[in-house]
Amino acid sequence: MLRRPALLWLVILTTVVGAVAYVKFFRTEPPPYFESAEEHFLFGSVGSEDQDGIPYWIWLVLPRVFPEYLPGPGGYAGLGMVAKDAHEMPVGVSKTTIGFPRVGINCAMCHTGSVRAAPDEPPMIIPGAPAHQLAWQQYRQFLFASASDPRFTADTLLAEISKNTRLSLLDAALYRLVIVPRTRNALLRQRDRDSWMQRNPAPGRGRIDAVNAVKFGILKQPQDVTVGAADMPALWNLKAHRRYQWDGAVTVAQDAAMSWAVNIGARTRWLDRDFEEWNDSRSREMSSLRRVLNYVSALQPPKYPFGIDDRLAATGAAVFTRSCASCHAIGGSRTGSVIPAAEIGTDTQRVDAWTSASATAYNAYGDGHAWKFSGFTKTAGYAAAPLDGIWARAPYLHNGSVPSLVDLLETADRRPARFFRGYDVYDRTKLGFVSIGPEAERRGTLYDVTQPGNSNAGHLYGTDLPADDKRALVEYLKTL
Repeated sequence: MLRRPALLWLVILTTVVGAVAYVKFFRTEPPPYFESAEEHFLFGSVGSEDQDGIPYWIWLVLPRVFPEYLPGPGGYAGLGMVAKDAHEMPVGVSKTTIGFPRVGINCAMCHTGSVRAAPDEPPMIIPGAPAHQLAWQQYRQFLFASASDPRFTADTLLAEISKNTRLSLLDAALYRLVIVPRTRNALLRQRDRDSWMQRNPAPGRGRIDAVNAVKFGILKQPQDVTVGAADMPALWNLKAHRRYQWDGAVTVAQDAAMSWAVNIGARTRWLDRDFEEWNDSRSREMSSLRRVLNYVSALQPPKYPFGIDDRLAATGAAVFTRSCASCHAIGGSRTGSVIPAAEIGTDTQRVDAWTSASATAYNAYGDGHAWKFSGFTKTAGYAAAPLDGIWARAPYLHNGSVPSLVDLLETADRRPARFFRGYDVYDRTKLGFVSIGPEAERRGTLYDVTQPGNSNAGHLYGTDLPADDKRALVEYLKTL
């Protein structure tokens, strides 16, 4: 007779524990919905919180606990993350609840730029622009260094969290016993997975080696010695593009959007759900990735904000038509084509990093899923893209090895060999960001063209123009 009550209590206890575990660790709340497509691009979730998301309260206090692992003061802002209006999260950082509040990243982290007219002026935030100010790898290294520190403990973190919120007794116990240890272990696993980064030169601000991150981390390809570091490209007006990525290795817009989410941690189950909504005409606006793709496909490039000499620009328009339009005007005979690297003469490390085996593996990545990839290829060059908003895309070339448009119209021996990337004050004379001087050095990271993957050679088109034509061309480029 005594066994039945004991068994009943065991069933009740198991049910309660299971319910608590589900609610506290697995129950997914709908992510915040943003009425504005721009707000969704800047702050919305693209599924990265589940797999690689960091508990919000831990993420919030890490800069206060481990400031010595940051490049300078200011918390995450010191890494080039930008704020907009009164939003709680920085641009490119999403927050959603999967059991507990978690922080992930979205496309805007790498594709939203900051521009200032002068050091004492507030920044202009440009959605879709390259995040030239962002120290992406330093952000990752900050997380890894924090997790490696013996102070990354429940006692330390909960004491700091208590300065911002009062966790319930249950939540505090779960953070102490489960969430803090699991977060530390997850970050250390990511550190080990990304150990290949340590053998390559640091990309610096505004650059990322996404190719090798995908190749080694997601596709499980054999590790090699390639350097895939490249600038973060602009995302606006994608409807004018026929190929995506610097090397034009993606030919299907849907694959480009879905792979963006995969690259930053979205799981296949999230992609399955989002793709179902993508193709459901009744809920099309609820598909996160479709909203992102629709937004950047129609997003117009930013207008040059500092004034244009219209007469000089009109002269430059004729120079552009003669010297640049075939590759860089919308509708140009070679615009959208992959130009062989041997012809361009630019650094080949980025195009070499993406292999035929990687393309085949990515096309097989979604086998069995409705969103299966099919548009990944291997190319032997770099895609010729329209130059819309070119003024805001500095530094230039695929690897960001040339700081300004004026420098780009010089031969490699006359281009800067060492400069600083990441300072967001604009150089209106040279059309690029200020890249030398104390503030550029303090806020930026050094770029050295002698490092592997960093060559500033090639793209000699226009370097032989007369000086007056160069000045006119640069003035015209402000209008695009």
